[in-house]
Amino acid sequence: MILNMGDFLIVIMLGVIQGITEWLPISSTGHLLIFDSIFPFNASEQFKSVFTVVIQLGSILAVLVLYWSKLWPFKKDKKEMKRSFTLWFKVLVASIPAAVVGLLFDDIIDSKLSNYIVIAIALFVYGVLYIILENKVKFKTRVTSLDDISYLDSLKIGAFQMLALIPGTSRSGSTILGGIITGISRPVVAEFSFFMAIPVMAGASLLRLLKSGLNFTLNEWMFLLVGSLVAFIVSLFVIKALVKFVREHSFSVFGVYRIILSILIILYFSFC
Repeated sequence: MILNMGDFLIVIMLGVIQGITEWLPISSTGHLLIFDSIFPFNASEQFKSVFTVVIQLGSILAVLVLYWSKLWPFKKDKKEMKRSFTLWFKVLVASIPAAVVGLLFDDIIDSKLSNYIVIAIALFVYGVLYIILENKVKFKTRVTSLDDISYLDSLKIGAFQMLALIPGTSRSGSTILGGIITGISRPVVAEFSFFMAIPVMAGASLLRLLKSGLNFTLNEWMFLLVGSLVAFIVSLFVIKALVKFVREHSFSVFGVYRIILSILIILYFSFC
């Protein structure tokens, strides 16, 4: 089967959505599932569940490219090497809660929670929480650099990351706000959140690929390649923009967006 232009454009759009929504606190999984419900492309439902996870690899690659100097541990300077290894250990500690829960409940989450009702509820509830936390509660900042993040801080942020296993929640939103609540400055926790995405998203992608048996058609391999490539390119720009945004702005605007989107989703699927 030859990849037709309609499917090609839809896959590109899914890559764009992944590249944008993975880093903004508005839920990438929720947006991908809703978009596919409205504009489905020619593939099986089983493959689509793999596709929405695996194209995250493109977003991960963008983080590695942008932060290579911080993440590459094998440096000539021993002090810098130690800093990079320590950072990776903290990232791995932060990844433990979501990794454990994800492995145990991946099939349940995929089959029971990946629907528009759960997504709409999560978008609405966390939208309200964003607004309340950003406008009604003030958190004291005690950590202003990556080096000052403790292993306990990492574990706490990792606990917030577990919330993002529910479609519609947002991994970046949960971890960044969790870090702010913990006492970490916005720019620092934003970067740490990007780094946390690497093992979690790589692990989730690998798990889905292994479960699939890699038994894809040529068209499906093309879907994965195109979607991942577009997600990578878009992520390069979005990550830079978000780091700049969080230095000067709160998440309230994203809270409003989530509430509006949740209402539109309910209306669309109730009447269409």
